[in-house]
Amino acid sequence: MPKKFNIKKGDTVIVLTGDSKGQQGRVLSLNKEKDTAIVEGVNLISKHTKPNAKSPQGGILKKEASIHISNLMMVDPSTGKPTRVGRKLNDKNKLVRFAKKSGEEIK
Repeated sequence: MPKKFNIKKGDTVIVLTGDSKGQQGRVLSLNKEKDTAIVEGVNLISKHTKPNAKSPQGGILKKEASIHISNLMMVDPSTGKPTRVGRKLNDKNKLVRFAKKSGEEIK
């Protein structure tokens, strides 16, 4: 059975530890095998590239590196602060995620 993460692609998250601590960004992709995520504008690395057809100039590019899922936390959509995520049945008997701090449903 595949792992269930509280964080999904497109969610806004905040980094809890590491060099990028305190930074917020949107999740671009998840790797369920390695339990990592790539977050927009967070954990940037310098990648040295040779000139090629795509980038004729070459040089040093800034690129997002993956970050472990345990170092990320969802941002509450109403308050903008970090929150844990829960699951509950809504009025239409559908399982939805909600922010534990505010109780608001996460879309």
